[in-house]
Amino acid sequence: MTEQLRLMAVHAHPDDESSKGAATMAKYVSEGVDVLVVTCTGGERGSVLNPKLQGDPEIEANIHEVRRKEMDRAREILGVSQEWLGFVDSGLPEGDPLPPLPEGCFALQDVDEAAGELVRSIRSFRPQVITTYDENGGYPHPDHIMTHKITMVAFDGAGDPEAFPEDAFGPVWQPLKLYYNQGFNRPRTEALHQALLDQGLESPYGEWLERWKEFERKERTLTTFVPCADFFETRDRALIAHATQIDPDGGWFRVPMEIQKKVWPTEEYELSKSLVPTSLPEEDLFAGIRDNA
Repeated sequence: MTEQLRLMAVHAHPDDESSKGAATMAKYVSEGVDVLVVTCTGGERGSVLNPKLQGDPEIEANIHEVRRKEMDRAREILGVSQEWLGFVDSGLPEGDPLPPLPEGCFALQDVDEAAGELVRSIRSFRPQVITTYDENGGYPHPDHIMTHKITMVAFDGAGDPEAFPEDAFGPVWQPLKLYYNQGFNRPRTEALHQALLDQGLESPYGEWLERWKEFERKERTLTTFVPCADFFETRDRALIAHATQIDPDGGWFRVPMEIQKKVWPTEEYELSKSLVPTSLPEEDLFAGIRDNA
């Protein structure tokens, strides 16, 4: 294919791009693919999850700006471009019953109107491939679910001049493939868990697997396994750049790198839509595109 390959990853908050598909993006950047991360919200209502930074009044008072700077560092590490859609974080409601979502937040926006902002980005960047979350958001955060909704509308709408007129949203562009990030899948978790136990090491995945049984979580169909072990260190550095969200001594980093690379050297995706022929399973998000101009 003679045209420049372009990948767009649509995420809800700063740090999501580094925990979901980051090694894949770094791999494609190294191959000359243009990669754009679209971040729907600023993460303004996110908690400080790193215990080393909790209680810092300056961080708490300036969380929006702090998270923007963290995103800048992660973007540079991954080598990607990044843009903000500008919506306001909805927060993660807790309690029984759940409290109402904050007025004006991302999850309460009109889906078609919010999708229009993403359509503008798609038509400007012109990606052949888009990645995002499944209908459950990967986990049921209202912003993740809303990200899924607007991406589904925008994938089709970017190529529809009647739904989104060119004079307002730019010249039409139809992406060719849409994937759901499925990196947190049960086969991967079980394989790493068993590998750690076989080495006599403590596994951070025991509780995860128990929760899987408790909630009888539906297994997703993994269609695409991107080999990207050479970029796991880059992924981790990008994740650590989100210092308010990630404890570098926490569970994310308890699996020795050599075990990760040997036991599960890929990141996984679920192909949701394809306008080009492809054969499953795949090893490349651009399968069916590279050879079809």
